[in-house]
Amino acid sequence: MPKGIPNKRYTPELKQMAVEAVVKEGLSYNEDARIYGIDGHDRIQSWERIYLTEGPEGLALERRGRGSTGRPKKLPKDVEEDLLAEV
Repeated sequence: MPKGIPNKRYTPELKQMAVEAVVKEGLSYNEDARIYGIDGHDRIQSWERIYLTEGPEGLALERRGRGSTGRPKKLPKDVEEDLLAEV
């Protein structure tokens, strides 16, 4: 992808309309991508998988990037003392 061009973001409503057109009307992925202006039919395939497993509300979740692991969990006080005693 060329530099300086932001990624396209699709609304959950558009995703749901596109997937329902494939499921209910029997459109092919390529036809559906052309009608709704979506880059690539593989995107619709992944939305369809999410729609069928999690329902329409699953399309609203942000799934890009790696999830945050956050800070490491602190050990309970007694476990920490035992480890320090061993060392």
